[in-house]
Amino acid sequence: MITDGISFASASANADLPLAVGPAISATLLNEGFDSVFTATVIAAATLNSGDISSATDRLAAIGAEAIDANWVEQGRAFDLQFECDPIAARAALEGQLGTADVVIQRTADRRRKLLIADMDSTMITVECIDELADYAGIKDEIADVTERAMRGELNFEDALRSRVALLKGLPETAIEQCLAERVKIMPGAQALVRTVRANGGYAVLVSGGFTRFAEPVAREIGFDRAIANTLGIADGLLNGSVGLPIIGAETKWATLMETLAEKGWSVADSIAIGDGANDIPMIEAAGLGVAYHAKPKTQAAA
Repeated sequence: MITDGISFASASANADLPLAVGPAISATLLNEGFDSVFTATVIAAATLNSGDISSATDRLAAIGAEAIDANWVEQGRAFDLQFECDPIAARAALEGQLGTADVVIQRTADRRRKLLIADMDSTMITVECIDELADYAGIKDEIADVTERAMRGELNFEDALRSRVALLKGLPETAIEQCLAERVKIMPGAQALVRTVRANGGYAVLVSGGFTRFAEPVAREIGFDRAIANTLGIADGLLNGSVGLPIIGAETKWATLMETLAEKGWSVADSIAIGDGANDIPMIEAAGLGVAYHAKPKTQAAA
């Protein structure tokens, strides 16, 4: 899971960038038979320094882990440690010992992911679109409370979506474009992440419990191959308070992951799923790497 406040590493995307898909695997390591090499990525909520790398290396040594290599992913924010030993024991030795840093451990050979499935609101963008849209109707506080409870898993997602959309009945359709232009901001590093996946031959799908009128332009701007989201009912230039069926929720997100892997002939280990809410849990649990980003407690626990 990723600690609140951490953004994806920002950089210009190209085929050589490490980022979330990981660096190319050392041919030397593989040729020498290191087929059980793991990479621990330590990610800071604030800052890290070279002393933290030394401390992490010492903690691995204390449990008999052989440290093979260490390098910065982003100076002062995240570093990688390659090692050989039980990854569960390594995570236990590292997690919680470096302040508020998170520790992500992956098998090095599986680190370069091919399929990215990502949530949109509060993940690829900085806001919840339905809450911002509600602000134009003067009912943001009322709707935002329901959104928060639904994302925490306290309410049924589909029912909560219907009830919130119903409250938007009568809002001018023009508010959608206004909201998109004024409120929707791309999360720092999102473009670099998605474009790096694609530059390395991968495929990226944005699957949102939000709406196509936001998801489609966001997907184009970031660089996703495909966008899937809900459809707002509109009649005579006004929102009519309905949402198209079937509603895009947890089941669709999970199914998109599994169906896309099957279509591409890729394994589950080739996938990464990123989200923040309870409706992201099934895809996060199913993916080869599940990332809870700025996430609710249940989603963090699942990741």
